[in-house]
Amino acid sequence: MQNITKISKQLSYWLRHCPQDAGLALSETGWANVDAVLKALSDKGVSCDAAKLGNVVALNDKQRFEFSEDGTMIRARQGHSLKIDLELTPVPPPDLLFHGTAERFLSSILHVGLKPMKRHHVHLSDNVDTAIKVGKRHGKPVVLAVDAGKMAGDGDLFYRTENGVWLTSSVPTACLSRHSGKV
Repeated sequence: MQNITKISKQLSYWLRHCPQDAGLALSETGWANVDAVLKALSDKGVSCDAAKLGNVVALNDKQRFEFSEDGTMIRARQGHSLKIDLELTPVPPPDLLFHGTAERFLSSILHVGLKPMKRHHVHLSDNVDTAIKVGKRHGKPVVLAVDAGKMAGDGDLFYRTENGVWLTSSVPTACLSRHSGKV
């Protein structure tokens, strides 16, 4: 399992942020050739064949990666700092979405809103449990409720990835509140 985690982290870095580190070329929609990825892993001393790569994609708890229909290409589903067109279509969001963060970031977020920072979009979830898990990665978790219905009514666009992550360009402070449920 440890090797699968190592491979997943390496893929996240290459497919979301730094393909040149592996000598990979990403298409404008974020796809990399599977054979090139396997060679790059081997060049980095990481043992991985096509079957193990398939397990990394299938077993990733956040379903971060996907294969092309013919299985020859792989990409990250979201979280890019690179300019990538994920070919997402805007969809109406539920009235309420959630964002998990750490308590130490709360004051700043409530002052300026949610910004994508180095990524292309703000990541939101449709359930509190996922937001808590995200927040815990950065410290003591805090869950923010996002009035996505109001934002959509104001013309903001939302996208939902295949793995259920909701994306939007930013969230203004007027549409944020601290979730009162237990964290």
